[in-house]
Amino acid sequence: MPALVSKSLRDYRRPLLGWTIGISAFFALYLAFYPNIQSNPDLYGEVALTKFPGAMRDLMGGLEEGFTSGSGYLQTLVYQLFGPLLFIMCAAVIGNRAIAQPEESGTLELVLTLPVDRRRLVLERFAALALALFGVAAATFLAVLGLAVAVDMGVPAGRILAGHVGVFLLALFFGTLCLTVGAATGRRRVALAVVGVVAVAGYVVETMGKDVAGVSWLRWISPFHYYLDGRPIQLGLPVGDYLVLAGATVVLLLIAMPAFDRRDVGV
Repeated sequence: MPALVSKSLRDYRRPLLGWTIGISAFFALYLAFYPNIQSNPDLYGEVALTKFPGAMRDLMGGLEEGFTSGSGYLQTLVYQLFGPLLFIMCAAVIGNRAIAQPEESGTLELVLTLPVDRRRLVLERFAALALALFGVAAATFLAVLGLAVAVDMGVPAGRILAGHVGVFLLALFFGTLCLTVGAATGRRRVALAVVGVVAVAGYVVETMGKDVAGVSWLRWISPFHYYLDGRPIQLGLPVGDYLVLAGATVVLLLIAMPAFDRRDVGV
Protein backbone atom coordinates (compact mmCIF):
# COMPACT_ATOMS: atom_id res chain seq x y z
CA MET A 1 0.00 0.00 0.00
CA PRO A 2 1.42 3.47 -0.90
CA ALA A 3 2.82 5.40 2.05
CA LEU A 4 0.39 8.33 1.68
CA VAL A 5 -2.61 6.00 1.68
CA SER A 6 -1.50 4.09 4.77
CA LYS A 7 -0.56 7.34 6.57
CA SER A 8 -3.95 8.85 5.74
CA LEU A 9 -5.79 5.77 7.00
CA ARG A 10 -3.86 5.89 10.26
CA ASP A 11 -4.83 9.54 10.65
CA TYR A 12 -8.48 8.71 9.96
CA ARG A 13 -8.75 5.74 12.30
CA ARG A 14 -10.29 7.53 15.28
CA PRO A 15 -13.00 9.45 13.40
CA LEU A 16 -13.74 6.34 11.33
CA LEU A 17 -14.19 4.25 14.44
CA GLY A 18 -16.50 6.88 15.88
CA TRP A 19 -18.59 7.12 12.70
CA THR A 20 -18.83 3.34 12.40
CA ILE A 21 -20.02 2.95 15.98
CA GLY A 22 -22.39 5.91 15.69
CA ILE A 23 -24.01 4.81 12.43
CA SER A 24 -24.33 1.21 13.61
CA ALA A 25 -25.90 2.36 16.88
CA PHE A 26 -28.35 4.57 14.99
CA PHE A 27 -29.40 1.68 12.76
CA ALA A 28 -29.69 -0.64 15.76
CA LEU A 29 -31.93 1.84 17.57
CA TYR A 30 -34.38 2.16 14.70
CA LEU A 31 -34.38 -1.47 13.60
CA ALA A 32 -35.10 -2.57 17.16
CA PHE A 33 -38.52 -0.88 16.89
CA TYR A 34 -39.58 -2.89 13.84
CA PRO A 35 -41.29 -5.80 15.69
CA ASN A 36 -43.50 -3.33 17.55
CA ILE A 37 -44.42 -1.54 14.32
CA GLN A 38 -45.11 -4.79 12.49
CA SER A 39 -47.44 -5.93 15.27
CA ASN A 40 -49.49 -2.69 15.10
CA PRO A 41 -50.58 -2.35 11.46
CA ASP A 42 -53.58 -0.20 12.39
CA LEU A 43 -51.30 2.39 13.97
CA TYR A 44 -48.49 2.34 11.41
CA GLY A 45 -50.16 0.89 8.30
CA GLU A 46 -51.15 2.51 5.04
CA VAL A 47 -54.32 4.09 6.41
CA ALA A 48 -52.34 5.85 9.12
CA LEU A 49 -49.69 7.01 6.64
CA THR A 50 -52.30 8.74 4.47
CA LYS A 51 -52.50 11.35 7.24
CA PHE A 52 -48.99 12.51 6.36
CA PRO A 53 -49.00 15.66 4.20
CA GLY A 54 -48.15 14.97 0.57
CA ALA A 55 -44.90 16.93 0.69
CA MET A 56 -43.73 15.02 3.75
CA ARG A 57 -44.55 11.70 2.09
CA ASP A 58 -42.49 12.76 -0.91
CA LEU A 59 -39.50 13.73 1.24
CA MET A 60 -39.69 10.35 2.97
CA GLY A 61 -39.70 8.50 -0.34
CA GLY A 62 -43.42 8.28 -0.97
CA LEU A 63 -43.96 5.56 1.66
CA GLU A 64 -45.44 3.28 -1.02
CA GLU A 65 -44.89 0.16 1.08
CA GLY A 66 -45.45 1.77 4.46
CA PHE A 67 -43.59 0.92 7.63
CA THR A 68 -45.09 -2.48 8.35
CA SER A 69 -43.23 -4.44 5.66
CA GLY A 70 -39.58 -5.22 6.26
CA SER A 71 -38.44 -3.77 2.93
CA GLY A 72 -40.57 -0.63 3.35
CA TYR A 73 -39.29 0.02 6.87
CA LEU A 74 -35.69 -0.62 5.87
CA GLN A 75 -35.93 1.56 2.78
CA THR A 76 -37.61 4.48 4.53
CA LEU A 77 -35.63 4.69 7.76
CA VAL A 78 -32.23 3.26 6.81
CA TYR A 79 -31.67 3.84 3.11
CA GLN A 80 -33.96 6.73 2.19
CA LEU A 81 -32.93 9.65 4.37
CA PHE A 82 -31.12 9.03 7.65
CA GLY A 83 -28.57 6.48 6.42
CA PRO A 84 -27.44 8.58 3.44
CA LEU A 85 -27.35 11.69 5.62
CA LEU A 86 -24.99 10.06 8.12
CA PHE A 87 -22.79 8.58 5.41
CA ILE A 88 -22.56 11.91 3.56
CA MET A 89 -21.57 13.69 6.77
CA CYS A 90 -18.88 11.06 7.38
CA ALA A 91 -17.65 11.36 3.79
CA ALA A 92 -17.50 15.16 3.99
CA VAL A 93 -15.44 15.04 7.18
CA ILE A 94 -12.96 12.58 5.66
CA GLY A 95 -12.94 14.36 2.29
CA ASN A 96 -12.07 17.63 4.00
CA ARG A 97 -9.14 15.99 5.79
CA ALA A 98 -7.64 15.08 2.41
CA ILE A 99 -6.48 18.55 1.32
CA ALA A 100 -8.45 21.54 2.61
CA GLN A 101 -8.06 20.93 6.34
CA PRO A 102 -4.31 20.18 6.28
CA GLU A 103 -3.77 23.18 4.00
CA GLU A 104 -5.52 25.52 6.42
CA SER A 105 -3.60 24.05 9.34
CA GLY A 106 -0.29 24.45 7.50
CA THR A 107 0.67 20.76 7.43
CA LEU A 108 0.05 20.25 3.71
CA GLU A 109 2.99 22.45 2.74
CA LEU A 110 5.27 20.09 4.63
CA VAL A 111 3.91 17.12 2.70
CA LEU A 112 4.48 18.95 -0.59
CA THR A 113 8.17 19.41 0.24
CA LEU A 114 8.52 15.64 -0.17
CA PRO A 115 9.21 14.17 -3.64
CA VAL A 116 5.51 13.56 -4.25
CA ASP A 117 3.75 14.65 -7.42
CA ARG A 118 0.65 16.74 -6.68
CA ARG A 119 -1.61 14.64 -8.85
CA ARG A 120 -0.36 11.52 -7.15
CA LEU A 121 -1.09 13.12 -3.78
CA VAL A 122 -4.71 13.78 -4.79
CA LEU A 123 -5.05 10.26 -6.19
CA GLU A 124 -3.69 8.61 -3.04
CA ARG A 125 -5.80 10.79 -0.75
CA PHE A 126 -8.81 9.71 -2.81
CA ALA A 127 -7.76 6.07 -2.44
CA ALA A 128 -7.59 6.54 1.33
CA LEU A 129 -11.04 8.17 1.29
CA ALA A 130 -12.49 5.28 -0.72
CA LEU A 131 -10.93 2.64 1.55
CA ALA A 132 -12.09 4.48 4.67
CA LEU A 133 -15.68 4.71 3.46
CA PHE A 134 -15.59 1.10 2.31
CA GLY A 135 -14.58 0.06 5.82
CA VAL A 136 -17.46 2.00 7.37
CA ALA A 137 -19.89 0.61 4.77
CA ALA A 138 -18.72 -2.99 5.29
CA ALA A 139 -19.02 -2.80 9.07
CA THR A 140 -22.44 -1.15 9.02
CA PHE A 141 -23.69 -3.60 6.38
CA LEU A 142 -22.89 -6.47 8.71
CA ALA A 143 -24.67 -4.61 11.51
CA VAL A 144 -27.81 -4.00 9.44
CA LEU A 145 -27.81 -7.55 8.09
CA GLY A 146 -27.50 -9.04 11.57
CA LEU A 147 -30.22 -6.81 12.97
CA ALA A 148 -32.55 -7.48 10.04
CA VAL A 149 -32.20 -11.21 10.62
CA ALA A 150 -32.62 -10.80 14.40
CA VAL A 151 -35.92 -8.92 14.09
CA ASP A 152 -37.12 -11.12 11.19
CA MET A 153 -37.57 -8.38 8.59
CA GLY A 154 -37.69 -10.90 5.76
CA VAL A 155 -35.41 -8.90 3.44
CA PRO A 156 -32.87 -11.01 1.50
CA ALA A 157 -29.20 -10.36 2.24
CA GLY A 158 -28.60 -9.55 -1.44
CA ARG A 159 -31.11 -6.68 -1.32
CA ILE A 160 -29.51 -5.24 1.81
CA LEU A 161 -26.10 -5.52 0.12
CA ALA A 162 -27.50 -3.71 -2.94
CA GLY A 163 -28.75 -0.89 -0.73
CA HIS A 164 -25.42 -0.64 1.06
CA VAL A 165 -23.44 -0.58 -2.18
CA GLY A 166 -25.59 2.37 -3.19
CA VAL A 167 -25.09 4.30 0.03
CA PHE A 168 -21.32 3.67 -0.23
CA LEU A 169 -21.22 5.02 -3.81
CA LEU A 170 -23.33 8.03 -2.83
CA ALA A 171 -21.05 8.79 0.11
CA LEU A 172 -17.97 8.35 -2.08
CA PHE A 173 -19.42 10.82 -4.59
CA PHE A 174 -19.96 13.47 -1.92
CA GLY A 175 -16.62 12.75 -0.25
CA THR A 176 -14.91 13.22 -3.62
CA LEU A 177 -16.91 16.41 -4.21
CA CYS A 178 -15.58 17.72 -0.88
CA LEU A 179 -12.04 16.69 -1.82
CA THR A 180 -12.37 18.35 -5.23
CA VAL A 181 -13.66 21.66 -3.89
CA GLY A 182 -10.93 21.56 -1.24
CA ALA A 183 -8.31 20.89 -3.92
CA ALA A 184 -9.59 23.83 -5.99
CA THR A 185 -10.02 26.35 -3.15
CA GLY A 186 -8.03 25.12 -0.15
CA ARG A 187 -10.92 26.10 2.12
CA ARG A 188 -12.73 23.50 4.18
CA ARG A 189 -15.77 25.66 4.94
CA VAL A 190 -16.31 26.28 1.25
CA ALA A 191 -16.02 22.55 0.57
CA LEU A 192 -18.52 21.70 3.32
CA ALA A 193 -20.92 24.38 2.10
CA VAL A 194 -20.85 23.03 -1.46
CA VAL A 195 -21.46 19.48 -0.25
CA GLY A 196 -24.36 20.64 1.94
CA VAL A 197 -26.03 22.62 -0.85
CA VAL A 198 -25.65 19.84 -3.44
CA ALA A 199 -26.88 17.19 -0.99
CA VAL A 200 -29.97 19.09 0.16
CA ALA A 201 -30.87 20.36 -3.30
CA GLY A 202 -30.26 16.97 -4.88
CA TYR A 203 -32.45 15.16 -2.36
CA VAL A 204 -35.31 17.67 -2.58
CA VAL A 205 -35.20 17.66 -6.38
CA GLU A 206 -35.28 13.86 -6.55
CA THR A 207 -38.09 13.38 -4.05
CA MET A 208 -40.28 16.36 -4.93
CA GLY A 209 -39.52 16.27 -8.65
CA LYS A 210 -41.65 13.15 -9.13
CA ASP A 211 -44.79 15.26 -8.61
CA VAL A 212 -43.62 18.77 -9.54
CA ALA A 213 -43.30 19.05 -13.30
CA GLY A 214 -41.30 22.27 -13.15
CA VAL A 215 -38.30 20.61 -11.49
CA SER A 216 -38.73 17.03 -12.70
CA TRP A 217 -36.04 17.44 -15.37
CA LEU A 218 -33.49 18.31 -12.67
CA ARG A 219 -33.79 14.78 -11.26
CA TRP A 220 -31.39 13.57 -13.97
CA ILE A 221 -28.54 15.68 -12.58
CA SER A 222 -29.22 14.78 -8.94
CA PRO A 223 -26.89 12.11 -7.48
CA PHE A 224 -29.82 10.93 -5.37
CA HIS A 225 -31.71 9.97 -8.52
CA TYR A 226 -29.12 7.31 -9.31
CA TYR A 227 -29.10 6.16 -5.70
CA LEU A 228 -32.85 5.99 -5.05
CA ASP A 229 -34.61 5.50 -8.37
CA GLY A 230 -33.52 1.88 -8.82
CA ARG A 231 -35.12 0.86 -5.49
CA PRO A 232 -32.41 -1.66 -4.57
CA ILE A 233 -34.16 -2.93 -1.43
CA GLN A 234 -37.19 -3.91 -3.47
CA LEU A 235 -35.67 -4.74 -6.87
CA GLY A 236 -32.02 -5.59 -6.31
CA LEU A 237 -28.80 -4.05 -7.63
CA PRO A 238 -29.45 -1.25 -10.20
CA VAL A 239 -26.18 -1.66 -12.10
CA GLY A 240 -26.75 1.15 -14.59
CA ASP A 241 -27.61 3.77 -11.97
CA TYR A 242 -24.68 2.79 -9.78
CA LEU A 243 -22.31 3.00 -12.74
CA VAL A 244 -23.46 6.59 -13.32
CA LEU A 245 -22.68 7.43 -9.68
CA ALA A 246 -19.26 5.81 -9.95
CA GLY A 247 -18.59 7.60 -13.25
CA ALA A 248 -19.53 10.98 -11.74
CA THR A 249 -17.08 10.31 -8.91
CA VAL A 250 -14.30 9.58 -11.41
CA VAL A 251 -15.09 12.84 -13.24
CA LEU A 252 -14.76 14.78 -9.97
CA LEU A 253 -11.41 13.12 -9.29
CA LEU A 254 -10.19 14.03 -12.79
CA ILE A 255 -11.17 17.64 -12.08
CA ALA A 256 -9.48 17.66 -8.67
CA MET A 257 -6.03 16.57 -9.89
CA PRO A 258 -5.33 19.41 -12.38
CA ALA A 259 -7.12 21.95 -10.15
CA PHE A 260 -4.76 21.20 -7.27
CA ASP A 261 -1.75 20.92 -9.56
CA ARG A 262 -2.18 24.45 -10.89
CA ARG A 263 -2.93 26.20 -7.61
CA ASP A 264 -0.54 27.96 -5.22
CA VAL A 265 -0.80 26.25 -1.85
CA GLY A 266 -0.63 28.42 1.21
CA VAL A 267 -2.13 29.05 4.62
